[in-house]
Amino acid sequence: MNATAETQVGGVIVTPSRPRRLRLRVPGTLAWLAVTPFAVWAVTRVGGLERGSFSEQIMTATPYAAAGSLLPVLLSVLSKKKAVTAVAVATSVALGCSVLPRAFGDAQVTSGRPFTVLTANLFFGHGDAGTVVDLVRRHRPDILNTQELTPGAVADLDAAGLKELMPYRYLQDEWSAAGSGIYSSHPITRLDGLFQVIGHNMPAVRLSLPGGPEVEVVDVHTLPPLGRQVTQWTAGLRALPPGPSSGPFRILAGDFNASLDHAELRRLIARGYHDAGDTTGNGLTPTWPANKRVPPMITIDHVLADHRVSVLGYHVYDVPGTDHRAVLTRLSLPAGGGGV
Repeated sequence: MNATAETQVGGVIVTPSRPRRLRLRVPGTLAWLAVTPFAVWAVTRVGGLERGSFSEQIMTATPYAAAGSLLPVLLSVLSKKKAVTAVAVATSVALGCSVLPRAFGDAQVTSGRPFTVLTANLFFGHGDAGTVVDLVRRHRPDILNTQELTPGAVADLDAAGLKELMPYRYLQDEWSAAGSGIYSSHPITRLDGLFQVIGHNMPAVRLSLPGGPEVEVVDVHTLPPLGRQVTQWTAGLRALPPGPSSGPFRILAGDFNASLDHAELRRLIARGYHDAGDTTGNGLTPTWPANKRVPPMITIDHVLADHRVSVLGYHVYDVPGTDHRAVLTRLSLPAGGGGV
């Protein structure tokens, strides 16, 4: 007997459900709390509204604030609030536009008489003299500006060979941070009364290049904007001479204790100068503090050349023993200018 077995297969068809998307939403209040400090910073930086010691000091951190402003943008987008998002984006753009141009150089005229400037803050004379003289020997600057130059540092530099390399000098060395001095490869004449010196010693000289133009050089070292000194720091920057439109070329080089995020320095530059680091796309290269546990973070050492002078090169160098990096700038003085 044949038996036919029928087997039925049954069951319930189950359609897997789609996993729920994780929807991250940031409270609008949190987004506003995040963006507000950066927005205030941007308004202060763009408007040049910083006042007092604390705001002047913190303004040097603007490049880092510009990078940090991207976080509030992300939070505001996640909050789904149009108003806070608009403020966050505008803030980030404003800070970025204040900082990023320093990373891009401008085209410069290369024809003319080369002129090289080296400036170094020696930190109460503790900067290694051998390193400074080696920079002079390798790069042959026409001018060396020194800040915090002590009598001991003068002796150490000469013992390392600077006296033979740069025999002309106008020194105002002191056993303090106030000491400064200009060394030159060419004969120089001291300039007295060019401007009112406020702060540390700031010698000025004029030199006539062989078969070339005349150049005036100021060794800049303002007081830092610390505490009550902020008033003298402001006055010291304002007292520096403007960039001339005729006559000898003028160069300001040294420790300005100011960055391009300080309105006072920008106002000085607007009086007839351009910043060598900014012009060459190196404006974000930090110069202080050097030789510390933390890397250099801010740019307060500058070479300002009057608007007629082209900037061809810009480099910074570590010097053991000092908290500043040395700045070497190669300039080009146009032919037919620079006369008295």
